[in-house]
Amino acid sequence: MVPSNKLAEIGIEAFQLLEESIGPVRKAKMPLQSTIQQQLSSAQDSCYTRETMECYTAAQKNKGVIMVEYFVNKPAPVVTPVPRSILVLGLALLSCVADGALRHHIGLSDHRSLIDGSGAAVTVFDVTKHGAKADDKTDNAEAFIQTWRAACDSGAPAKMVIPGGTFLTSPVVFQGPCKSTEPIVFEVQGNVKATTDLSEYSSEQWILFEIIDGLTLNGGGTFDGQGSAVWKYNDCHQNKECQPLPSSIKLSKVNNALVHEISSVDSKYFHMHVTSCNSISIHNINLTAPANSPNTDGIHISHSDGIHVTSSKIGTGDDCVSIGQGSTNILISQVFCGPGHGLRYKCIRLLTSSLFLDWTYTSVGSLGKYKNEEDVSGIVVTNCTLFNTTNGVRIKSYAASDPSQALNITFKDITMDSVKNPIIIDQKYGSRNGAPSRVKISNVHYQNIKGTSTSDVAVSFSCSSLVPCQGVELVDIDLAYIGQKAKMPLSASCLNANIVKSGGKQNPGCN
Repeated sequence: MVPSNKLAEIGIEAFQLLEESIGPVRKAKMPLQSTIQQQLSSAQDSCYTRETMECYTAAQKNKGVIMVEYFVNKPAPVVTPVPRSILVLGLALLSCVADGALRHHIGLSDHRSLIDGSGAAVTVFDVTKHGAKADDKTDNAEAFIQTWRAACDSGAPAKMVIPGGTFLTSPVVFQGPCKSTEPIVFEVQGNVKATTDLSEYSSEQWILFEIIDGLTLNGGGTFDGQGSAVWKYNDCHQNKECQPLPSSIKLSKVNNALVHEISSVDSKYFHMHVTSCNSISIHNINLTAPANSPNTDGIHISHSDGIHVTSSKIGTGDDCVSIGQGSTNILISQVFCGPGHGLRYKCIRLLTSSLFLDWTYTSVGSLGKYKNEEDVSGIVVTNCTLFNTTNGVRIKSYAASDPSQALNITFKDITMDSVKNPIIIDQKYGSRNGAPSRVKISNVHYQNIKGTSTSDVAVSFSCSSLVPCQGVELVDIDLAYIGQKAKMPLSASCLNANIVKSGGKQNPGCN
């Protein structure tokens, strides 16, 4: 049985969508009643006083799932009594009347009150009530900030809503801490589009959420970085002193956050950057950019603990997920990397520098580029599919590096589909003739990795001669060669790697 508070939320949002479709709906008086039966009866009567609504079915309950339907441009209103089980609209309106928010939602202001899952009233702050315009030309940064401050400072459970339409904005910072003890909700229903004048970007991101404890970012909408207008200015592949372009979405010092049901397209740089954060869950998101778009990593994680990325589709011109220095207890699961964007796709890359700029590889690393780098540990990558990528799962470190560690890393249940370098450790990155790397790689597990390789060397371990790889486990490796060299046998190259366990099928295996 769906609780009434959820029905209330669905119903009130239903009227918002209806009004967006057919125009303002006449306000109806809704007297407060003392019993549920009286409330339902009164709600049903009010449904049919909304004269601009020609026919409306509030909701249907089907196996516990509520579906909202609208029927416009139909004959006169149906007068058959509506069953109580589908009186979502009535429940919604009554909930709003009870806390005084109906007069705000229908006709007066943006401070609509809904009911969240805990039973607390949630005040909705609509950006259009603070001057935002969905005209694809007005810079809405100021309106967005005003709306955020009203929501964040309200002291009550709050939701900031960017409704349907296309809202242009220059860089904007959504800063906490917020006053409510409940997570603040940032709901993007429409399209948020970035400006393309790089002189407006004085920092390394477009949208920044920072210093927030409790955040939900959702809504089904899209962040459009308009990267195609500025990618030509990215020369980081040949200029080590380059200035990186701004990332689309950055979470900095954000704890206890949930990001889901959003899309990001054509970011100028990273689609999403998570840094100095704890306990972040990211799922059911879609990040896309063309194969030739430079440094458009899907999600880059650094200096963070307890970050989960699951059930998402990422296809960019760079890594699907990159994990930087100081990252611990990271889970990547059920991420599909691809398809169809060529060999510049990468799936998982752990690196200690957020400014590492090699955008033609997939890897764990590069480690050891800078002094005093923090260790990377507790990484689990499982149930991922890589299609047509340059590399599969890769660990790499610079030669002649300062000491650091990458440890307790697991790659499990990975499907390789036409991957050039499925399994690789490279500790000579950046120089084949330099001093050995001092990054210690240990306790690395490769389990149940199957699929196809376009290279005849499907497993390549080139570990440091100074600190050889320790505790490398290979279990159930089953890869097939589909490259252009006819009848070429698949092989493995394992240098300075201490293989502690090999079990199941080993194709190819380290000798």
